Amino acid sequence: MPATGDLKDVLTHQTLRKLAGPKSFERGAGYFAAGQVMSLVEHDGKLAAVVEGSEEYRVTLFVDDDMLASDCTCPMGLDGVFCKHCVAVGLAWLANTPGSATKKSENGPAIPVVTLDDARVWLTKQDKDELVKIILDQAAEDAHLRERLLLQAAKSAGKGANVAAIRKAIDRATRTGGFVDYRAAYGFSLGINQVVDSIADMLEQGFATEVIDLVEHALGRVEDATLHMDDSDGNMGGMLSQLQEIHLAACQKAKPDPEELAARLFKWEQQTHFDTFYGAAGTYAELLGKRGLDAYRRHAEAAWASVPQTGPGKKDPEEYGASFRITHIMETLARQSGDIEALVAIKARNLSSAYAFLQIAEIYRDAKQHDQAMDWAERGIKAFPERVDSRLREFLANEYHRCKRHDEALQLIWTDFTENTGLATYQKLKNHADRIEQWSVWRDQALAFIRAEIEREKKQNTRRPVRGWGWQVDASDHSLLVEIFLWEKDAESAWREAQTGGCHDSWWMQLAAQRENKFPADVIPIYQKQVENLINQKNNGSYAEAVKLLRRIRDLMERLQRTNEFAGYLATVRAAHKPKRNFIKLAERL
Repeated sequence: MPATGDLKDVLTHQTLRKLAGPKSFERGAGYFAAGQVMSLVEHDGKLAAVVEGSEEYRVTLFVDDDMLASDCTCPMGLDGVFCKHCVAVGLAWLANTPGSATKKSENGPAIPVVTLDDARVWLTKQDKDELVKIILDQAAEDAHLRERLLLQAAKSAGKGANVAAIRKAIDRATRTGGFVDYRAAYGFSLGINQVVDSIADMLEQGFATEVIDLVEHALGRVEDATLHMDDSDGNMGGMLSQLQEIHLAACQKAKPDPEELAARLFKWEQQTHFDTFYGAAGTYAELLGKRGLDAYRRHAEAAWASVPQTGPGKKDPEEYGASFRITHIMETLARQSGDIEALVAIKARNLSSAYAFLQIAEIYRDAKQHDQAMDWAERGIKAFPERVDSRLREFLANEYHRCKRHDEALQLIWTDFTENTGLATYQKLKNHADRIEQWSVWRDQALAFIRAEIEREKKQNTRRPVRGWGWQVDASDHSLLVEIFLWEKDAESAWREAQTGGCHDSWWMQLAAQRENKFPADVIPIYQKQVENLINQKNNGSYAEAVKLLRRIRDLMERLQRTNEFAGYLATVRAAHKPKRNFIKLAERL
């Protein structure tokens, strides 16, 4: 990343401690004191070094947006954490900065910060043969440098040698040798990226035709390599996109035969493991022209003929495989032609879900053909009476409103609410009822339905419902009513529901936060129960949250002049959780 400021302005002991935290700072100080920071270099506003830990880790410190930023190749550094290795490098730099508070005699050896400008001065004084030897010696150990030198040498050997060298470099760079794990993935992708840059250079040199073949070879290799590695950071996906951009640019310069290009693109789009050349008929439309698009369409229609017609209760086993790809290709061609009926015919090949009917209805709506849109939506609801997609119901309800058929619209949304009762469907019901100013009627009906459902669940539940704040979630508590009243900003009604029927812990905490100022006595039992829940999670993060809550309980009891009661309560908590030493250590601060 580019530096955006001076290290001296942001790199301080305080900053290092704040970014790393006390524990990592002390460990980093130990690494520095033990002389484990090696090869410290400053260049262009950046610090680079190697830190010897369980392995050798490469660290870079720089300024980004006026803040100290870092990269480290250790597992924590790869997750974006400012780790102990970064601390060690920062301390090493401070030890050699004039005016630094770091005492070399106490905190470790001074590590001279040599800049690359110093290296440049030294290099200019060396004999040419000596420089060549240095570079070749390093290339023997550094695969990335070696590959770079080979590619550069191939450029001067002519087009044929260059193409052959890049092709071999692609094969070498994409050879996984097994599975590439997350830690090795970044370095692996760097080697491939270097070859991709060389392909882009060839395009700039005027070898567009050769680049088309090289890119397609690289795409196949990169796809295969991606299947054998952890690409969680998306570096390989980014290179697949970059290669496709180079391919398009090369085709624009080379102008290959449209029919041959159509065949190549169609084959790629059908067989790719990823989304390589996805939507190629649209992306390459100008290059393909009428002749190329006609050829593309012939390939597509031949494959389309094998896609089965499906409907309710019948699934295509290749729906998310080969059928998905050819369907998208056919849709792309239909959209390019602007033929609505052709697009609908393609969509209608697979009517195995209510959502398929919705997609066709939306096509007609967007074309301002509302009668056809409504007809397809009604057909979808009729075809799937037991498994209606809520989005299809809302679509049809909106069409009914447009036709002033408000009662039918509200009945659809009411059915959706009764089948999928929750805050989202309650809000949806309000939105539709507001259109005809009937929310008060529908609101009463909705709340009555929820209460009836709660009573029905209570009768079916063999566990005896317990009133009050201590109950966990179950289908018969009043969590939904509490959630609704909180959304309506009716805190008192929400509190009454929680008191009457109980609710989820998260709602209790929200209620407590709202009542804390006016009714501190009400919320103390809620916080006390949450303290127990947090402690029982048995991790340092939950222990820290529990201590925060204990402080709030202490403050509330002090407001209520119950200070002595807090001391007794805290002693009880500590006694109950005495084996949890990390929690006890945090609680001692109280």
